[in-house]
Amino acid sequence: MERRDIEVFLALAEELHFGRTAERLRVSQARVSQSIKAMERRIGAPLFDRTSRRVALTPIGRRLESDIRPAYEQLLAGVERAIAAGRGVEGTLRIAFEAPAMAHLISGVLSAFRSRHPGCEVDVREAPFDDPLATLRSGEADLAVVLLPVADPDLTTGPVVRTEPMVLAVASGHPFARREFVTLEDLGRDAVLRAAHPPPAYWREPPEPWTTPAGKPITRGRTCRTFQELLLLIGAGEGICPLAAHAAEYFARPGIAFVPFRDAPQAQWGLLWRSAAETALVKAFAATAGGGPAPR
Repeated sequence: MERRDIEVFLALAEELHFGRTAERLRVSQARVSQSIKAMERRIGAPLFDRTSRRVALTPIGRRLESDIRPAYEQLLAGVERAIAAGRGVEGTLRIAFEAPAMAHLISGVLSAFRSRHPGCEVDVREAPFDDPLATLRSGEADLAVVLLPVADPDLTTGPVVRTEPMVLAVASGHPFARREFVTLEDLGRDAVLRAAHPPPAYWREPPEPWTTPAGKPITRGRTCRTFQELLLLIGAGEGICPLAAHAAEYFARPGIAFVPFRDAPQAQWGLLWRSAAETALVKAFAATAGGGPAPR
C-alpha cells in the first residue's frame, strides 16, 4: 500500500468530502478517487459509503482508520525528528516578548513550531518594559517579539507576526473618553507618557521637537519603567499614551478608557534577532512564523 494512498484515505476520513480532501492535499479529485478505489480493491471491501449528499466511513473503513492512524502519525513524527536533528533544529529556543499578551496572541505560531519540531522546547519570557531589546542583546533570549520598526545594523528583522490598530489610553474622566475615535492631532492636547526607551518612529517626527502631523508640538510626559506604572499614571490623569489595540482587552480597568485612532498607522509586531547569533532554531521559528517551509 502506497504512502500517498494512506495520506489520501486518512484525509478523506477527516474531511468526508472529496473536494475538500483534494484541496487540502493539493491534488485533483480524480486522484483522490483513484487512491480510494485502489485501496478498496486491495482490501476487497468498500471503505466509504458515497451518495450524492454525503460521504461516510463504512465499519471496515472506521476500523482501518483507527488501526493505521496512530502508526502513521508516529511515522511522521519520527521523520520530523530525524529531519530536525539532521538540520540542527533541536534544543531550547528562548523568546522574549515586549508585550506579554503577545505570547497568547500568537499561540498558533508557537503551537505550529512545536508541532513541526517536536524535539525543541520553547522558553517564553517577558522583555523589560523600559528596554525591550535588553534580553536579546545580553544573549538571554534568542528571539524577541517587538513592536516594529526597529532599525539596528546588528539586528535582523524577521516576519511580522501580528498587525493591529492603535488606541489612545486616557483616564476615564478625560474628554477623549467620550469620543468614538481620536486622531494623531489629538496628541498635542496633553502630555504623552511613554516607556523609558525611545518611542516608535511611526508617530515621532525627528529631529526635535516632537510634533503631530500638522506640526503641533507634543509635550513629552514622564517616562515609565513598567507597564503597570504607565497605566497608573494614565488613570491618575497625568497623561495619555498610544497603545496597540490588544491593551483594551488585556488591561481593561475602571479608571482607563481606550479610544480608537482614526488615522494612526497600524501596530506591527515582528521577530527580531541578533544577526551574529542566527541559529538553525531561529531560522526554523522564523520560517514557521512566516508560513514558509522549514529551512534546509
